Amino acid sequence: MHNIKKGRKLNRTSSHRKAMLNNMVVSLIKHESIKTTVAKAKETRRMIDKLIYLGLKNTVYSRRLAFRIVKDRTVIKKLFDIISPRYIDRNGGCTTIMKIGFRKGDNAPLSIIKLINNDSNDKVVKDISAK
Repeated sequence: MHNIKKGRKLNRTSSHRKAMLNNMVVSLIKHESIKTTVAKAKETRRMIDKLIYLGLKNTVYSRRLAFRIVKDRTVIKKLFDIISPRYIDRNGGCTTIMKIGFRKGDNAPLSIIKLINNDSNDKVVKDISAK
């Protein structure tokens, strides 16, 4: 019987894939934009959207769940205090993936994944960061 498999293998072992995606999520939270291949960007999008909506709950339990992936207190603080409140009115889709061409060495399709900035919520972000 065929069971539906979720996620891409990305030609890596499960431990390597998990560590790589966790590191990409941390980089995306820190820099709010990263350049990577299209397949990796799509997998990163799945993880970062879950983390952002976990950040909206802002409980001790949700911080502990996020810490399983992120493992950096300053990044967790930025996620819960600055990034998640931007998306309080959105029901989904906190990231955008833009294809930018192909890599020179192996012709892999490249893309930029970045967090969507809501102009209407910039005032809320500035107020939170000022406190």
